[in-house]
Amino acid sequence: MSPPRPVLVPGLGLDRRSSARLRRLVDADVVVLPGMGQRGPVPTVDGLAGRLRAQLGAGPVVLVGHSQSCQVVAAAATDPRVAAVVLLGPTTDPRLRSVRGLVGRWLATAWAEPWWQVPLVLAQWLTTGPRAMAALWRQAAPDPIAARLAAVAVPVTVVRGSRDRLCSPSFAAAVAAAAPHGRLVELPGAVHMTVQTHPRAVADVLRAAQAGAVGEHGRNGGSGVSP
Repeated sequence: MSPPRPVLVPGLGLDRRSSARLRRLVDADVVVLPGMGQRGPVPTVDGLAGRLRAQLGAGPVVLVGHSQSCQVVAAAATDPRVAAVVLLGPTTDPRLRSVRGLVGRWLATAWAEPWWQVPLVLAQWLTTGPRAMAALWRQAAPDPIAARLAAVAVPVTVVRGSRDRLCSPSFAAAVAAAAPHGRLVELPGAVHMTVQTHPRAVADVLRAAQAGAVGEHGRNGGSGVSP
């Protein structure tokens, strides 16, 4: 069996450029959606998940979310073509669903990120546009990612940067524990933008997810995907 193909969904306001360094190391597809690389009206999380599923192809795939796209990936992950899931810095911690709760953590996280990213991130935000970004936040922030993951039967890897204030240790652990086959990986020294800043470490996680999905396929007699 060939390893499942990674399908990356950019985070809030980001687009294909956020994973460019990663995709030099791992062959992967990118699906951009409203609020995540596309302008225009943002549907519900279930609507976004439907658009994602429509672009998966024949499968099998490893679905990869980053930040707020993790909630969309979790909603799409019960699709039978999904062989594994990787969530990079998943959101949204209930403590950050208010503006007051979010601002302090966001500023602390942004300050800790490598500053070379600023032009790249701003260019992506301008492409997506503030209206679509705000609309995605309103749709996705209240969505209960842990409840979504409880129904996901395939392996789920949650990845957290050790200096990430948006995805706290306790929240990341709770998200991983919510999946029947979840595990938590912490990247030392990383912050929230792991897909841009730590492409080699993330590539290793993706390769492990691919290998694990192939092994699960063999143990299950040819079915390594969600029923």
